[in-house]
Amino acid sequence: MVVTGVRPSIGGMSSGSRRRRTREARRRPLLYAAVASTVLVAGTAATTVYVKAQAHDATALVSQVSTSGGSSVSSSASASPSPSPTVDRDALLAEALSGQGGHFSVAVLDVENGTSAAYASGSAGATYDTASIVKVDILATLLLQAQDDGRSLTAQEKTYATAMIENSDNASTTALWDIIGRADGLDAANERLGLTGTTGGGGPLWGLTQTTATDQLALLQQVFAADDDADAVLDADARTYVQGLMGNVEADQQWGISAAGDDGLAIKNGWLRRSTTGLWDINSVGRVTVEGKQYLVAVVSDGSATQQDGIDLVEAVAKAAVPVLSADA
Repeated sequence: MVVTGVRPSIGGMSSGSRRRRTREARRRPLLYAAVASTVLVAGTAATTVYVKAQAHDATALVSQVSTSGGSSVSSSASASPSPSPTVDRDALLAEALSGQGGHFSVAVLDVENGTSAAYASGSAGATYDTASIVKVDILATLLLQAQDDGRSLTAQEKTYATAMIENSDNASTTALWDIIGRADGLDAANERLGLTGTTGGGGPLWGLTQTTATDQLALLQQVFAADDDADAVLDADARTYVQGLMGNVEADQQWGISAAGDDGLAIKNGWLRRSTTGLWDINSVGRVTVEGKQYLVAVVSDGSATQQDGIDLVEAVAKAAVPVLSADA
C-alpha cells in the first residue's frame, strides 16, 4: 500500500498551505498506525491459517488468503487425514535377531492381515539345502500335476505322500520325486507356485534342492491359501490334503517353529548332516497359532555343529520372529 501526501507548490508555501501541512502531519502517524495494524492483523490471520493447515496435513496447501472487507481469511486445505507411518517389520525383525548367532534365514506372515517380515543373517540372496522340507514342495507339485490332468492321486501315491510328510520317509519321497519328473517337474511347478529362488536338486538328490526362507513362505501361502484367494494355484481339495498331512506329523518331528506356538500346528521339518563338512542343515516350515492368530513361518539354516544345536537355533529364531508381527505399531 502506498500512502500519498499533499505535494507543496514549487518555489514557496503559503500560510494556508503550512496550516494544512501541519494538520496532515498530525494525522499521518494515525494513518500509518492504522495501515500497520491492518497489515499485522491480516498477516497474523494468514499465518494462523497456514500453521493450522500444515499441522493438519503436511502436503496441504493454503490456496487463498483474503483481507478484503474487514480482513476475513479463507483457506483451502485437505480434509483427508494423513496416512499412518508404515512400520518397517523387516527392520524390527533384524533388531530382534541382531544378537542371534548362526547362519540362517527366516520369513513370517500374519495370515489374518497379510503383514510379513523376513531376515537373513548373511547374504539376503543366499540359498540353503532344503533337506526334508522339500517334501511339501514335492507333494504340491504332484497335486498340481494331477490337477492339470484332471485326476485324483492313486492309492499308491497317497501311501507315499502320507509316509513322506507324516513320517518323513525317504524311500517314499524318492518314489514321488521320480513320478513328478525330478528337478524339471519341481522347477516347472514352482514357477507357477511363485517360488523364484528355488532350484531342484540334481538327479536323485532331492534333499539338495536349493531354496530361501521367502520362497518357503510363498509355498506355505499356496498350501494355506483361503478359499477366496484369487492367487491360489492349488485347488481347495489339494490344499486341504496337504494341510491334513502336515497337521499329523509324528510327535518326535514336531520341534522347530512349534517353539513359537503349537496350537493348530501344521509342520514339516528337515535335517541333514553334510558329508563334506560334518555340519548340519536344520529347517522348519509350517503354520502356528498364537493367542488365536495364525502365522506362517519358515526358518532355514546350515552350519550347525550338531543336530541339537541346529534345532535350538531354529526354535530361537521362530520364537523371536512371530512377536514382531504381533507387536503394536
